[in-house]
Amino acid sequence: MRIRINLLPHRQIKRAERQRQFNIMAAATLGVAIAIIFLGYTYISASIDSQNSRNQRLKDEIAKLDNQIKEINGLKGKINELKDRIQAVESLQNNRSQGVILLDEIARQLPEAVSLKSIRQAGDTVTLEGVADTNARVAVVVKNFGNSKVFSSPQLIQIVALNQNNQKLSSFTMTLKLNPAPAMTEEAQPPKGKV
Repeated sequence: MRIRINLLPHRQIKRAERQRQFNIMAAATLGVAIAIIFLGYTYISASIDSQNSRNQRLKDEIAKLDNQIKEINGLKGKINELKDRIQAVESLQNNRSQGVILLDEIARQLPEAVSLKSIRQAGDTVTLEGVADTNARVAVVVKNFGNSKVFSSPQLIQIVALNQNNQKLSSFTMTLKLNPAPAMTEEAQPPKGKV
């Protein structure tokens, strides 16, 4: 006689135990996966926030530097304006006696019997219009201005014979180049702060 053993409940119990272990392992794996994902998300989110705050600080600093660059460019413009003004003042300082020197030199170079009707200056060119009793006197005027330290390049533009009060006169027009004023030496310059 054979003994029959019914293994079906034992198999079902083992299968239920394996199913329960599988469910526990799946739940544990799912829990670990969720924890890893949460930690990864938190770390990445914190890194992104940190990088965004660094980027914002950099943007703020760049904006400050841009404003400072604009201020520096504005100051450079003001410095250039001041340099131009200083140069204009120095030019006026150096040329303030030019009119007196010009008229003094003209008076020195004119011989007797020569009179001027007009003196015009355009830049460094001076135009003289006058009357002389002879053409020889006009030639002396040209020669005198040729030897002048203040003027150079005298050019006789025209000479016209006139009859005025029964006298023969020569009307002339000439141009002269004004020599640049020599730069003031340090000894001749006024002290700084005193003009």
